[in-house]
Amino acid sequence: MTDTIWFDSPSIEAINATMRNTACEVLGIQVTELGADFIRGTMPVDSRTVQPYGVVHGGVNVVLAETLGSLGANLIVDSSQYYCVGQEVNANHLRAVSEGEVIGTATLVHGGRMSQVWEIRLEDSRGKLSCISRLTMAVIKK
Repeated sequence: MTDTIWFDSPSIEAINATMRNTACEVLGIQVTELGADFIRGTMPVDSRTVQPYGVVHGGVNVVLAETLGSLGANLIVDSSQYYCVGQEVNANHLRAVSEGEVIGTATLVHGGRMSQVWEIRLEDSRGKLSCISRLTMAVIKK
């Protein structure tokens, strides 16, 4: 068995089910892969996600980034004892995306007892980096 950072062994289907009836569903965000130490998801580039100039809205990029980092944060803790909430998120928008999809990959930078830091890299369908984000999560005891 491969060592992973995940507390349990969640399925992609179960993770995606948690996003029903949320902003994630409205925007078409889907988790597509759960690696040993990363979570990856996609978001379409369409009328739901672009700004008036036809490129992905920066705020929507942040929704994708925070979604992936937040999911990851909550998947590495014992959910019967803890939950994680966002404290700070930032994003540097590097390249406009006007077609295809945005693919985000979240990796843990720091996993502490009371906080976590995640890096989320967003790329276009060709693999070109379009945005890099950092998310700080608070780990809260239930």
